[in-house]
Amino acid sequence: MDTVTVNSPGLQSRRTGAFKVVLINPYELGRQPFALAEPAAWLKREGFAVACLDLSLQKLDAEELAETLLVAIYVGMHTATRIAIQALPRIKRLSPRAHLCVYGLYAPMNEVLLRSLGVQTVLGGEFEPGLLSLAQRLRNGQASATQVEPVVNLNKIGFVVPERSILPELQRYTRLELPDGRKKVVGFAEASRGCKHLCRHCPVVPVYQGKFRIVPAVVVLADIRQQVAMGARHISFGDPDFFNGPTHSLKIVRALHEEFSDITYDATIKVQHLIEHADLLPELKKTGCLFITSAVESVDDSVLAYLAKNHSSKDFNRVVALMREASIAFAPTFVAFTPWMTLDGYIELLRRIADLDLVESVPPVQLSIRLLIPKGSYLLQLPGFSDLIEDFDPVLLGYPWRHRDLRVDRLQSQVQSLVEQSEKLPRREAFERIWQMAHGALGIPVPALPKSKNQQPIPRLSEPWYCCAEPTHQQLQSF
Repeated sequence: MDTVTVNSPGLQSRRTGAFKVVLINPYELGRQPFALAEPAAWLKREGFAVACLDLSLQKLDAEELAETLLVAIYVGMHTATRIAIQALPRIKRLSPRAHLCVYGLYAPMNEVLLRSLGVQTVLGGEFEPGLLSLAQRLRNGQASATQVEPVVNLNKIGFVVPERSILPELQRYTRLELPDGRKKVVGFAEASRGCKHLCRHCPVVPVYQGKFRIVPAVVVLADIRQQVAMGARHISFGDPDFFNGPTHSLKIVRALHEEFSDITYDATIKVQHLIEHADLLPELKKTGCLFITSAVESVDDSVLAYLAKNHSSKDFNRVVALMREASIAFAPTFVAFTPWMTLDGYIELLRRIADLDLVESVPPVQLSIRLLIPKGSYLLQLPGFSDLIEDFDPVLLGYPWRHRDLRVDRLQSQVQSLVEQSEKLPRREAFERIWQMAHGALGIPVPALPKSKNQQPIPRLSEPWYCCAEPTHQQLQSF
């Protein structure tokens, strides 16, 4: 095809003559991002040339960026946003005439900061219509200094089958690791966005404010089908809560199992929902569910109340029993360090994990997580909470806080250092070291850990990082 020369605010691809959009994913837990594949399908359907870059696997491509109309960076996580901000100066140098857009969950919360760094468009919620509208305006030479698309769109949209062929192959992403040592290629699907709950610390809440949107089952299943054809043998559902709409979710996994009986899956489900819908757990097992991730967060009822989790410390025990009865592995996550926790409380968390025989179920990084308070967090609505925090830090992308007991902050730093320096350490060995650190911080003798009844690892993804963890130096320099 002939090379096209244009004199417009955007650029056209020399290879195709179509206006070029580059979608960039800084990081998403080692999974092939739905939030690049879905807007890519929208844009390609309207005649745009689309390239995708995943900075967890790829470098910024000077040639791709040099001929680009629009660069749109997806920030679905805190870690991704930190990496995106580090990458922005290089993106601007490589693509000086491109319009810069940042979209995804963390974009609206950091709008002021992003605009100060040269980002012209910020999109959150159901971002596809806004991204398409922006690209069309640029193609038509109608770009303006003022954003006309809504920063947050919560209207229902028409999802289409994601375009995954222009992303790195699935084999390069996270793998499923089975207890017997086998590994499986993992696909990533989303059956819904948003969440109907209002947990105060959750980053979904400031954007979706208790709303959630389903992706039609026919689209989800078509997406899974194409990933199976690409080699996926396990599907990781990325919904904030797979049981926000249990009828919808069951429809999908039943159809998945009927078509691909050998394909397994995992999902994230709230403790409250696991108890309310305990009768559905056997069917999840029957349809191929290997493990469920759930945000337990704390074993202290007062902390759970501050976070508005709608479950109690006793509910944690109950869910563990329900999951074992259903023969589904349980992967609890925690916000181990908060302004309200104590050293005694941290030791109680470790003791509960050991007593419930969950040491192999908890990645060590989970025991280092420090409460993140982003812009718009519902924690800021708590009476007196402002007294616990400092001014917003644009590097941290949150409100820093120091514990009133300096020993707590020292312990958190020690645990984080252990996690960063001992990535390959077996989970039980790392747990034992943290157990010793915690008792040492309190200055008390270190009791023996309860003996494990089942030391066998649970099925797990090879990427154990979590959305509130600090990005590593390697991640920040990956682009």
